[in-house]
Amino acid sequence: MARILLEIVTPNRLVVSEEVDIVTAPGVAGEFGVMAHHAPMVAAIKIGELRYRVDERQEFLAVSEGFCEVSGNKITFLCEAAEKAEEIDVERALKAKERAEKRLQEAAAKAEKIDIARAQAALARALVRLRVAEKAKMAK
Repeated sequence: MARILLEIVTPNRLVVSEEVDIVTAPGVAGEFGVMAHHAPMVAAIKIGELRYRVDERQEFLAVSEGFCEVSGNKITFLCEAAEKAEEIDVERALKAKERAEKRLQEAAAKAEKIDIARAQAALARALVRLRVAEKAKMAK
């Protein structure tokens, strides 16, 4: 089977650089998949789960906002953050989820002025990290 080069880059590091069979990503217009020899494209990425497969091995990552480009049998993701499932600190993600939920409850009660969009994004990131960690654990 033909493969496509997947690269996932954050401001801090190169997270993945590997030839893969298929990539499935959370686009702002909906989830999309890319395989070898895909037509060139650029897409905006939202907070969500990115997965890819190599033979029978399935890998999961939690990604934040960013962009991807498909060109020349290569797909490159430029994201604010990306974590492989095995890198996710579940305890830390649970605490982040609790903090974000508390901020949103306080905002709903108008007890405190907070940036609701920021709290919603923090909650979304925490939930994705927890889901990715759980899926990876179940896949093994």
